[in-house]
Amino acid sequence: MHWSEAHAPSLDHIERLARVSFEELPPAFRELVDDIAFVVEDLPDEKTMKDLGLESEFDLLGLFHGSTLAARRANRGRVEPTTIVLYRRPILDYWAEHKESLRAIVRHVLIHEIGHHFGLSDEAMEAIEAGEE
Repeated sequence: MHWSEAHAPSLDHIERLARVSFEELPPAFRELVDDIAFVVEDLPDEKTMKDLGLESEFDLLGLFHGSTLAARRANRGRVEPTTIVLYRRPILDYWAEHKESLRAIVRHVLIHEIGHHFGLSDEAMEAIEAGEE
């Protein structure tokens, strides 16, 4: 297929990349979240933009929704479901401007959304990305 016939990756394509990328992460890291749902949207909604003080809908590649480890331990019976929302158009925009594969970008977003939510250091997340964990 010639590049002029190529199409931008769909919402479903990004979701499949997220599932594959998540399964390839170290087991100890994946265990920070029990069940996880990946939701892919084109852009963040107005409420999300306002809540996070974003100037542009292209400023956010992903967003984690779920309980912290402390909340999980304190409330073993009812745990808030874990969801990572990936924003397709900002991810594709980032992909167009950088020399990284789309898969690597999606993996990076997953690691950082999970890592920041659970308080991992930048060094720990870099080690996971480098495959050292």
